[in-house]
Amino acid sequence: MSRLPDTQWVVDALDRHERPLIRYATWLLSDVEMARDVVQETFLRLCREDPARVGGHLAAWLFTVCRNLALDAREKASRSASLEHAEVPVVYDLDAQHDARQALGRVLDVLETLPRNQREVVYLKFQGGLSYKEIAAITALSTSNVGFLLHKAVRAIRSHLGEHPTGAGYDANQSERSEVDGVRSRRARQG
Repeated sequence: MSRLPDTQWVVDALDRHERPLIRYATWLLSDVEMARDVVQETFLRLCREDPARVGGHLAAWLFTVCRNLALDAREKASRSASLEHAEVPVVYDLDAQHDARQALGRVLDVLETLPRNQREVVYLKFQGGLSYKEIAAITALSTSNVGFLLHKAVRAIRSHLGEHPTGAGYDANQSERSEVDGVRSRRARQG
């Protein structure tokens, strides 16, 4: 029982940060089970860490350790190169929040088109709730570079969503197909 106060900070950290860490690791690894293992190892390392050393930057410490472990796991997995990739099942829900989910899906689709470094800082900022300084520490970027990447990413997302209709039944690929068809017909006329 005398160890309880010493471990309570780890329990509190687990309660607060486990889910965001699993989402982050899943994003990095594209494998939920590997992500859970990475997050478990992250908290095991936290148990061995001196609370005074982690201090006021617990979230940044957790995300940094999780990121490093996930990147190591991804590298090991790529060396063993399995042909099968685990997919996270998608649940279709047609309740009152359908439009909001559809809009979020469009944002996530646009997000996937951005460069990896922009996607990562967006994820850490908006899913992890981290500050620019914490993101900079995790990614080894400068704070101003984090701000720049976030600005570019948000601007790209807004620009893309502003150019395309968002109503029900909108086919995001239709406008791209129209553009491709237009290029093909111009080439056919020129050639």
